[in-house]
Amino acid sequence: MAWDGSPEAPPTARIVALGHSLQPSERRILEAIADDLGAAVERTAQELADAVGVGRASVIRAAQSLGYEGYPQLRVALAQELALGSAAVATDDGTLIGALRTEVDRFGARLGHMMSALTEDAVDAFLTALDEADRVLVIANGLSAPLGLDMMLRLNSVGRPAEQLADALAQQISARLLGAGSACLVLSGSGANRATLAGMTAARESGARVLLVTSFARSAAAELADVVLVIPPVDGSFRDELIHTSRAGLMLVGEGLVGLLVARRGERGREARAAALSVLGSAIQE
Repeated sequence: MAWDGSPEAPPTARIVALGHSLQPSERRILEAIADDLGAAVERTAQELADAVGVGRASVIRAAQSLGYEGYPQLRVALAQELALGSAAVATDDGTLIGALRTEVDRFGARLGHMMSALTEDAVDAFLTALDEADRVLVIANGLSAPLGLDMMLRLNSVGRPAEQLADALAQQISARLLGAGSACLVLSGSGANRATLAGMTAARESGARVLLVTSFARSAAAELADVVLVIPPVDGSFRDELIHTSRAGLMLVGEGLVGLLVARRGERGREARAAALSVLGSAIQE
């Protein structure tokens, strides 16, 4: 199975979204490419294979897994990504503020990649299911748990009642009782959290539609979901994703999805948002 996200997605976004699920030899190839895009552009398939210690066929398969016809097409895409350039990242000047600025700039330089795996059909199906569901259960655990709480609160504030339970067993029970016509909205960066997978399985058994927002295109969670929105990690390599695990991309897109839902619900959404703002206004003391 090759890349099925947007054809406009740059190579590095495809690498972080797909790489972890590929064969070990292909993963090593993609890690080498992500570590030095410039060197990858200059190398032939055989030269890259020799540098990594794999066969030339593995390099070709890795390129095809990313959605390219072969390695020459991947090299062209890499050259285009380098030519377009990323936002300039500030150099760490040795101060605490400088180090913080470097991290923020590094994140900002890759924000555009977050949208690269999304398709119009997937977003439309996601919003339709969320809008039409009789009941919505939000499931999120581990590092994604705060995102689940935020999503539940945002949905309720715009007139789309939703619920979230912190206890994993309670999640499974509630998911199993959803039934047809309901939706289970899952946020999982890794797509591999055991408690989350158990909740998704229970939701599917109930007949509910399972909607997933995740960082990786291939995962156990993606296999269980009816609709998958992939938000590639903002970090540019597998090693960075493990060390600097971030859910900021999922949070930003989640906020945007709620905004789209309000627009889709028309007057209902606007009235609900106005009511929520009225309550917030009365709760703020000068």
